[in-house]
Amino acid sequence: MKQSDRTHDLVKKAYGEVARAGRDCREGSNCCNKHYVMPDHPVPGADLGLSCGNPVSFAQLREGDAVLDLGSGAGRDAFLAAQRVGATGRVIGVDMTPEMLELAARNAEKFRETTGLSNVEFRKGQIERLPLRDGEVNVVMSNCVINLSPDKPAVFREAFRALRAGGRLLVSDIVLLRPLAEELRHSEALYAACIAGAIGKAEYLQAIRDAGFAQVEILADHLYSSADAAGDPITTQVGADLEGAAASITVSAVKPGCCCER
Repeated sequence: MKQSDRTHDLVKKAYGEVARAGRDCREGSNCCNKHYVMPDHPVPGADLGLSCGNPVSFAQLREGDAVLDLGSGAGRDAFLAAQRVGATGRVIGVDMTPEMLELAARNAEKFRETTGLSNVEFRKGQIERLPLRDGEVNVVMSNCVINLSPDKPAVFREAFRALRAGGRLLVSDIVLLRPLAEELRHSEALYAACIAGAIGKAEYLQAIRDAGFAQVEILADHLYSSADAAGDPITTQVGADLEGAAASITVSAVKPGCCCER
């Protein structure tokens, strides 16, 4: 089995357990930042506390936009985006974990009952090989997911492909500010917790540029502190070693060209 396949299996197992339990960041290892848990979400069960930012708030979504959510999980950001793009817009969530897709489908029905909107769909797939046509959307967003990918440059290339000319990329993610100790870097638990798989900030931004994006800009930058590990049994154990080693950032970028239609 290839290393990338082993990594995908690790992530699917970890997040399948989260989906089955429906637990939040106080009950298991994940990449949550409790600051971003949203109690007024239209479907509370879609917010599992797995986020490290709020890309929807930066996306400047408009009525009629077509949005792709990479690693959509239980649908937290997809439903927030769907409210903003309205009945004439649509949101596509892509996730590779069957349990998450099942949970998202149940949440989509709750979303329809709550809002009257049926503009969200979820597709099974890996974010390195998106099940989308070229130029199918004009906004791509992601929240604390790309750090879990074994091939981050491929994710950004696929996001670029799926975007129309002039389309926007908005991602919140975990990046490293200094190298991790060897034992931490090879920890499967810390990989699932969105730390061990993260890459350096400069490398992350360069991967976005190398995919073809322009106007790459950091919109938010939150330094990791040991307090962020409170309630997480995995990262709490190594909190001191991670102090100042990582940050959650929100990045915007644009696919060059003129976007004349949505």
